[in-house]
Amino acid sequence: MKSENDNEQKEEQMIMKKLYFFLIAFFIAEFGFAQQEVNSELSLNINQYQVPVLVNKQNNTVLNLTLVSDSNTNTVLTQVNIGLKGKKGLDDINTVRVFVKNENKEIKFGKDQTPASEISFKDNYKFQNSLNLIVSIQLNHQADLSNQLFLTCNGLVTNKGLIESNPEFIPKPLRIGIAVRQHMDDNVHTYRIPGLTTTNQGTLLATYDIRRESGRDLQGDMDIGVSRSTDGGNSWEPMRIGLDMGEWGGLPEKFNGVSDACILVDENSDKIFLAGLWMHGVIDENGVWQEGLTEESTAWNHQWRNKGSQPGFGVKQTSQFLIATSSDDGKTWSEPVNITQMCKKEEWWLFAPAPGQGITLEDGTLVFPTQGRDKNGESFSNITYSKDGGETWTTSNPAFSNTTENMVVQLSDGSIMLNARYNENRNNKGDDNGRVVVTTTDLGNTWTEHSTSRSALIESTCMASIHKHVYHENGEQKSILLFSNPNTKTGRYNMTIKISFDDGKTWPEEYWMLLDEGRSFGYSCLTSVDENTIGILYEGSQAHMTFESIPLTELLHYNSFLKK
Repeated sequence: MKSENDNEQKEEQMIMKKLYFFLIAFFIAEFGFAQQEVNSELSLNINQYQVPVLVNKQNNTVLNLTLVSDSNTNTVLTQVNIGLKGKKGLDDINTVRVFVKNENKEIKFGKDQTPASEISFKDNYKFQNSLNLIVSIQLNHQADLSNQLFLTCNGLVTNKGLIESNPEFIPKPLRIGIAVRQHMDDNVHTYRIPGLTTTNQGTLLATYDIRRESGRDLQGDMDIGVSRSTDGGNSWEPMRIGLDMGEWGGLPEKFNGVSDACILVDENSDKIFLAGLWMHGVIDENGVWQEGLTEESTAWNHQWRNKGSQPGFGVKQTSQFLIATSSDDGKTWSEPVNITQMCKKEEWWLFAPAPGQGITLEDGTLVFPTQGRDKNGESFSNITYSKDGGETWTTSNPAFSNTTENMVVQLSDGSIMLNARYNENRNNKGDDNGRVVVTTTDLGNTWTEHSTSRSALIESTCMASIHKHVYHENGEQKSILLFSNPNTKTGRYNMTIKISFDDGKTWPEEYWMLLDEGRSFGYSCLTSVDENTIGILYEGSQAHMTFESIPLTELLHYNSFLKK
């Protein structure tokens, strides 16, 4: 009997001991009694960048987590807790993933998860000193472009306890966009130089360089591509070819490149114009056209370097200005017409389209932004216009020197404003850094520098977009100017949209909307998707050609939106 009682007592003691350790563990987990000890050894840092989350991209990085240990002993990460919220719900998300970033490799942590307000990823990963984690999202192909996503880390679990999230971390609103073109889509190395317009039928047409073999500028195997969207940018049709000179003149395609597209919709007809610059062969640094080029030849030069384009009109003297047209809403494109001899002054070294978008004036005049190099090889910006529906074209006097890529808008008084990239800003990071802004009332015969020129709109010497948007508010017609570029004097990052309510006299900072703070090539083009929506196609940090659709109300009331 005594032996039986002893066994019962031992069993009770064992049960009480287990219960004791269970309660200790429960209170540690529930009330964080051991948290101070863990915090002295482990810390969690959360970083998030303002970048779009893109449809057609398998992994969109939305959070960067760094777990740091003060101890040289091994730590085992066993769980990552993520919080999710969507302005319009979470249905646009297909999959959420977590990766361990180990040198140049990304190792999946746990299993893929479907979206929920709280998600836990469980695995075992041993590390010392520090561990970098990436939280990634894959969107559904039908994702709503007006939705925004908010993500945070709700804490990590290790063999040393719970690591709480930083309570000061505020999730950023991550917009949903479309990766219209990415590296190696259709086996193309690089897509560059965006253009964007809205046709009279409401179709969006996106244009870009198809740089098949490398990211390098002309000369090279490149054509002008066109993508169509008939649903406001939510989906895009397969790529079409707008301009392609093939093996013209017996030279390989790598010596017949076409680049720098500018697209223009005639608002008074169904005609659409697509301009591009064609280079045949190579003109070397001394201005001599190279004979005997073959597929194996490695000769290279382009129109803006040294004497890469020269005075004259011939294909062996100077780069050529081409225009193709479409009369079926951008589905098919005509053989190009060469307007070089029609518009270029013979002594100019270069006459070229400025990439992006052209406009139709109120009186029906068609206007392309253009650029070139004068008789001394100095760069300039100007316009080229047609008063007969594109049958003939006239190029204006230079608007400003040492400028290149530009776009134009018609102001409320009927004048034309030209906003240009200014080469001087490469070495100018001071208070007078700014894009050149000039106006004309006589189609570029004479030009006047604007009060905001070389000061108001900073740049890192990059192509930018300016666009006039017309809308109605309380029954009254109104208009604003929109401007987009990398909002920095150095590098190309912080892709930003700005608004002017007074024809470009001021650009109030409270209306600046940051879209993508990552580094990229930085070119962009704006359009009015409809009266209530702005579209932008830009070279982003997440895709070569990124499209975003932004409700006008958010741009007009940006401060109020940020406070929500």
